Amino acid sequence: MFDGYIKLKPACPSCGLDYAMFDAGDGPAVFGILIVGAIVAGLALWVEFTFSPPYWVHAVLWAPLIVILSLAFLRLSKSTLLVLQYKHKAGEGRRH
Repeated sequence: MFDGYIKLKPACPSCGLDYAMFDAGDGPAVFGILIVGAIVAGLALWVEFTFSPPYWVHAVLWAPLIVILSLAFLRLSKSTLLVLQYKHKAGEGRRH
């Protein structure tokens, strides 16, 4: 389905389905920001109130986690949105 990290192939190599009709837009990034933000903010608050570490510890802990989770959720959410688009036959507005 993917040609690279998040770029779609032009078509499915198995069945020939044209991927040009799919467009997830900014949805994957929005879902990623919201989910990663909630996870990291919750963990950062828990660490702060439980252990009260210095600020540099927060930077060392959360910066790599934000990058890793963002990259993981971006591809997952993009593929999920594309599958949902296909399943529900969603597309541009059109008249019948």
